[in-house]
Amino acid sequence: MNGLIMKKYQLVLLLMTIGSGVMAQGKKVLFVIVDGIAADVIENQPTPFLKSIAKVGGFTRAHVGGERGGYSQTPTISAVGYNSLLTGTWVNKHNVWDNDIAAPNYHYWTIFRFFKQQFPQKKTAVFSSWLDNRTKLVGENMPETGNLTLTHHFDGLELDTAQYPHDKKRDYMHQIDEAVVNNAVDYIKKEAPDLSWVYLEYTDDMGHAHGDSPEYFRAVDLMDKQMGRLWEAIQYRQKQFKEDWVIYITTDHGRDAKTGKGHGGQSDRERSTWIVTNAKGLNDYFKSGNPGIVDIMPSMARFLGLQIPRAQLMEVDGIPLTGTISATDAQAALDNGKLEVTWKATSTKGKAKIWVSTTNAFKEGKEDKYQLLATVPVAAQKAVIDVSALPSGFYKIVIEADHNTLNRWVVVKPKK
Repeated sequence: MNGLIMKKYQLVLLLMTIGSGVMAQGKKVLFVIVDGIAADVIENQPTPFLKSIAKVGGFTRAHVGGERGGYSQTPTISAVGYNSLLTGTWVNKHNVWDNDIAAPNYHYWTIFRFFKQQFPQKKTAVFSSWLDNRTKLVGENMPETGNLTLTHHFDGLELDTAQYPHDKKRDYMHQIDEAVVNNAVDYIKKEAPDLSWVYLEYTDDMGHAHGDSPEYFRAVDLMDKQMGRLWEAIQYRQKQFKEDWVIYITTDHGRDAKTGKGHGGQSDRERSTWIVTNAKGLNDYFKSGNPGIVDIMPSMARFLGLQIPRAQLMEVDGIPLTGTISATDAQAALDNGKLEVTWKATSTKGKAKIWVSTTNAFKEGKEDKYQLLATVPVAAQKAVIDVSALPSGFYKIVIEADHNTLNRWVVVKPKK
């Protein structure tokens, strides 16, 4: 009899162990782009649900647009910003210059492609008020993306004019956003995708139509309530299934300062964006470093334990917003045959290896041949490198530190 009781006890323990393994589904990421909301609008309008998320993690001002006046200057236009988030690169690499999405450079992989290659069995999803996000930017089922497939998608409703008649006020776009959020909430609660993207458009529509106005601010309020529903779905999964969820919410561009109707240029307000997240371990770069939209991709990758191959990591412009990093703010200049490379050290320990290439074959899917030309303490924040033996009009520089990499181009303008 005692033996039978012991066997039953062991069986119960086994079932509990299996059950806990099923419950512990691991790490999940949801990122959200809500279109066209400058940072000052988020700061000045009531957004209780965004604030509740930020209370768990944080809120920061951020930017889009690359380096103003530099080689990475990036138009503050919707699809351009989306692809900067997806790839962690500025437009000089990903090559999406406007909403036509004419010729994306798929050699710069999206977070979805990295994720599916490393974790082919895990679930991915896109919930979008614009079909091109999946079909052109993510590039589902395209040879150029390795025939990447997603587990689930919900999009294309903007093409359904029977169910969503296109009224002049564009209220139909809010209804589409609502359907997108409803589907996302339902799928998250039931299926818990490991990596998913929600995109909503209505706020940008109201900005274009009305500028800084009651109509625009109402759209922001509606968006905030939608974020609350997504947050509730995540909390449900966390509570019921003990999953570890991170959400990043951001926007793709700001608005012009004069009317609030336009965007696309390099004014402070057009470049001004923001990030809300529940992420733990947010670093000083997130809190006070004016991060960019490109920093979200490597942050998600770090949380998911995603290993980006070294050659591709050297092309990523973003820096993780969580955990330890070694350096930020890379700069480089050529003077009299010498490259002066500088950075801001965020750690006093470790080395900085300076790699230099005079080619940009990566953009064609080929390999750049880097030379290791200096190794200095990361705390030195500077390296001067003689490249007189490597005369070139172009230098691609990578600072490889212990906890992150930075990259910088030097493009020598021809003399007139």
